[in-house]
Amino acid sequence: MSTLAQPSLARSSHIDASNRGLSATGILRSEWIKLRSLRSTWWSFGIIFAIQIGMAVLFSLTATDRFAQISGDEATNAAVSVTTVGLLFGQLVIAVLGVLVISGEYATGQIRSSFMAVPSRLPVLAAKAIVFSIATFVVTLVSIVVAYLVTMPILAGVGVQANPFDGALWLHFLGAVAYLVFIGLVSLGIGAALRSTPGGIAASLGLMLVVPTVFQLIPAAWSTTLAEWLPSSAGRNLYYWGGTFEPWQALLVMLGWVAVFITTAAVLMKRRDA
Repeated sequence: MSTLAQPSLARSSHIDASNRGLSATGILRSEWIKLRSLRSTWWSFGIIFAIQIGMAVLFSLTATDRFAQISGDEATNAAVSVTTVGLLFGQLVIAVLGVLVISGEYATGQIRSSFMAVPSRLPVLAAKAIVFSIATFVVTLVSIVVAYLVTMPILAGVGVQANPFDGALWLHFLGAVAYLVFIGLVSLGIGAALRSTPGGIAASLGLMLVVPTVFQLIPAAWSTTLAEWLPSSAGRNLYYWGGTFEPWQALLVMLGWVAVFITTAAVLMKRRDA
């Protein structure tokens, strides 16, 4: 009896020791290594950076007549419009990357190793979301700041004097950064739920592009109202103020979208086999 129990106790002790060795910091570090080792991460963030600056410069050079000789809040709004115009394309790139961050592991089978190291699974999803959010936040903020610094002399040449020390200006910028982070998290949730790169990308881009277009084609008041609640519409109120939602309302709507998809992904991740 005791002889049979010893291997069982040994295995149990090994598992307990392994679980005790896991930590939130270790899981976060592991996910950071995964994220930065993907070529798609560097390509995607590089494209976002290039689009953000390139579109800002192009827009500022071609829209100077419309912005001529304005100041105060109008100048701030002009600077925000110029600096964030690249988000229209950047949101598509971050949506694709958000899917790839998780679906790529399912495609290669690496997710099994992750779940063996973290049997409870949910910390893996949480760590991916945290690491991906921080990386997206930093890259987007830097690209927006650089775009602003590059286009500020161009706008100043036509009399647009946006005060760089205006707190409202930076709140607009932070809203734009938050928008891209939320879009990435929604796509991450979609990718985790579908576990398929083509399906996840199709669903994510469909939510960003196809669904709003469908609602716009329907000549009904309810269709217009629903379209305003979509991520791509409600999220823009985070940095373009004066729309359907106040910024704090847009924040709650986007948090709701993220919660729906991440929660769905978490439930399916716990119930399904890797």
